[in-house]
Amino acid sequence: MARIQLRDLCGARSGDKGDISDLSLFADDPAAYEAIRAAVTAERVRAHFGDLVRGPVHRYEAPNVLALKFVMHDALGGGAPRSLRADNLGKTLGAALLRMWVDVPDAVAASAPRRRAPLHR
Repeated sequence: MARIQLRDLCGARSGDKGDISDLSLFADDPAAYEAIRAAVTAERVRAHFGDLVRGPVHRYEAPNVLALKFVMHDALGGGAPRSLRADNLGKTLGAALLRMWVDVPDAVAASAPRRRAPLHR
């Protein structure tokens, strides 16, 4: 197994409605999709965001487009008109999720087209 960041395996899009943020991960290929499907659970996403997300997180699978969608409740400090957060619409949450570290099969990590040189951590 190799430890890499989601940004090496997929892209992300984010959106919002009121105090709900939704994030979608789009894998680069079927092997990457299977790897993120196994590694990125609703519980892991909730833990990754910590206190930024106060409500439940639901995960939906869209294998036809190699995507996972996460709907996060009570995630925007009340939503755009009420929130005092710098990012009250959650547009940066997709990029933040791509920083999550995951364990994937060595072959998936080796063939990840977005992979950069290893970071020192």
